[in-house]
Amino acid sequence: MNYNYRYRLDPSDTHRETLDRHRDLYRQVYNHFLYRLNHNDGTTKYGEINQLPSIKQWWDNLTDLYSRTLQNVVERLYTNLSRLKDAKDNGRAVGLLKWKAPTEYRSFTYRQSGFDLKNTSGQTVLRLSKIGEIPVHLHREIPENATIKQVTVKKEPTGEWFAAFGVETPEAPPEKPENPEKCVGIDVGILKYAHDTDGTAVKSLDLSDERERLEREQRKLSRKQHGSNNWEKQRKVVAERHAMLKRKRRDFIHKLSSYYASEYDLVAVEDLNVAGMMQLDSNSRNRASAAWSTFLRLLEYKCEREGTHYIPVEPKDTTKECAACGVKTNKPLSVREHFCPSCGFTADRDANAAWNILSSGLENIGVGYSESMPVETALPTGTTSVPAKRVIETGSPVLKERAVSAASE
Repeated sequence: MNYNYRYRLDPSDTHRETLDRHRDLYRQVYNHFLYRLNHNDGTTKYGEINQLPSIKQWWDNLTDLYSRTLQNVVERLYTNLSRLKDAKDNGRAVGLLKWKAPTEYRSFTYRQSGFDLKNTSGQTVLRLSKIGEIPVHLHREIPENATIKQVTVKKEPTGEWFAAFGVETPEAPPEKPENPEKCVGIDVGILKYAHDTDGTAVKSLDLSDERERLEREQRKLSRKQHGSNNWEKQRKVVAERHAMLKRKRRDFIHKLSSYYASEYDLVAVEDLNVAGMMQLDSNSRNRASAAWSTFLRLLEYKCEREGTHYIPVEPKDTTKECAACGVKTNKPLSVREHFCPSCGFTADRDANAAWNILSSGLENIGVGYSESMPVETALPTGTTSVPAKRVIETGSPVLKERAVSAASE
């Protein structure tokens, strides 16, 4: 299986200058080949890669760069072009690829060679060809049987440098059970981030304090002269506030997705079109803060890693349909309770949607409810609300019990 491990680097001042210089040179090479792409007909990826030796003859600074990473820059350009074409084929209005400004090109990749992770005098260092050895904060070990395929070095807006290792392990993913026993349906939202069919509702992470700090620092930045030393210092402060928001959000999403992937045999979730939802008229800030796309992406790969069925379900009418009889009832967003005028079934709006999602997910893999356990008898009678901060242990089998007991105190 393939994994990514991300670690913080601790480069010296000399290494920082070298890293910044190499990063900017790779950016210039990207822009150069973008110019060639726009002004020369019939250019191809491999044809442009073959032009690199001749370009080095008149572009002296390119001899300081690692050749395989230079090739990756050209590959990156044509990968971006391919993604742009795919978006156009899907009906989206797209323009042309744009030149990269110094603040927009932040990473470069060593693939297959040119790097080495080793332990020197009790300290783990990353050796990069043409750059040197940089200390790494190895907060968790890479599996011994794993093979490092590539390393991507990236500079964050805060000025910190990170290395992302793409590793491959020989183990195949575990087989998924043919007859899943522990199944769960999840309805995601804003006030309640996740409401599942076990009757647990996890509240969204409260980031109001962090947002207030960010807004305060942004106001300070707006009062400084753009480009001045004080402006640059304050820009880094704002970037650090953004980074803190991102870390807390991803930590919460990682733990929640790990729990569902490790504790169940089948997970059914809505196949949300988050990009389309972001274009709606209102509440886009809360939709963006929820990071549903990230949650679903992490949940999918973790289910694959744990041998759990991941079933995306069409979200249409999951809220309108009654989980007991299937009759559709229109209700505005302000109505938080589901009441069926046909059978009289009453439940929390999100709980009803979660059961519809699970029912559709089981149908997608050919599993249905038996007559001895109809849907209406399996529906929960109550809901336990769990604070987001109680989602504290990744993959813990006692996670829910601890959260429920804490919520009842």
